[in-house]
Amino acid sequence: MSLRVTLIQGGEIGHDVVPAVKRVLAAAGVAIDWDEHVAGFEAIKQGLDPLPAPMLESVKRNGLALKTKLLPSPEKPHVNYNVQLRRTLQLFASVRPLKNIRGLKARFDKVDMLVIREITEDLYTAIEHEIVPGVVQSLKIVTETASRRFFRFAFRWAQQVGRKVIHCVHKANILKLADGLFLEAFRATAKEFPDMQAKEIIVDNCCMQLVSKPQQFDVLAMGNLYGDIVSDLGAGLVGGISATAGINIGDGIQFYECFHGAGRERIGIDRANPLPLLLPALDLLNGTGQKDAAARILRAIEKVLTERQALTADLGGNATTTAMTDALVTAL
Repeated sequence: MSLRVTLIQGGEIGHDVVPAVKRVLAAAGVAIDWDEHVAGFEAIKQGLDPLPAPMLESVKRNGLALKTKLLPSPEKPHVNYNVQLRRTLQLFASVRPLKNIRGLKARFDKVDMLVIREITEDLYTAIEHEIVPGVVQSLKIVTETASRRFFRFAFRWAQQVGRKVIHCVHKANILKLADGLFLEAFRATAKEFPDMQAKEIIVDNCCMQLVSKPQQFDVLAMGNLYGDIVSDLGAGLVGGISATAGINIGDGIQFYECFHGAGRERIGIDRANPLPLLLPALDLLNGTGQKDAAARILRAIEKVLTERQALTADLGGNATTTAMTDALVTAL
């Protein structure tokens, strides 16, 4: 029985990487019934809303989605449709697996950790106002309800994937009320999971430890702002955009996301690296019980990266998207 997955096309280099990923999955024998939709500026160009109602309904109905990055409209460059989509679907947590891929140059090796981020609150509620000219106030929102929901999810996810140690990343030594409440929610939730080792670390020390010895970490759980920064820092440790993927979670929804996207005028037609979309697709396979297929594709990726004969420009080669995809299919 094939999976029914909503596939959201953000346009531009998405037009190159989506066919590439579909080819690789099909070559691995994966049966997916794609329910395809456009969103972001690509939808606007087609005369649609940036977040079309049929696309939203498809995600809610299927419970599984794979998305390229949604690019902004030139008329509204400040509007982030990726964030709007998460809010509209009421997604509340994001999981970023950070792990070395053989053949991909990285600052460190033997890194294998998860950054789990709360994505509904904190400074990213963007509640701001000008008190008087030249004085602006931005509010950091933390609630016990959202924090407890987030930490129950983080502990359950970590437990289900075989992790043993979870750190709460915070700044409660300074933000005694906001981060203090977040930390207390972590401590209370930890008591419900006695088999997990719960630790605490201040965010600035966490960043220093990450760029010194990232191998010491198993799971890092944190709020919205710290999670945004630390997840990108962590990606830089293991190979950058080619080693990143995101899993966004809501009630009954698992949303697999590519974080890299650009215009074809910058990258070129048929020149985009397919890995930033292929890796979340592998997470989707692992999350739906198709671990053997995911493992086969990962071995093919590592073979192509190690042989270095068919890599796109950002990976140090001069191959097209099509040529790199051909190599991945051959490696399978």
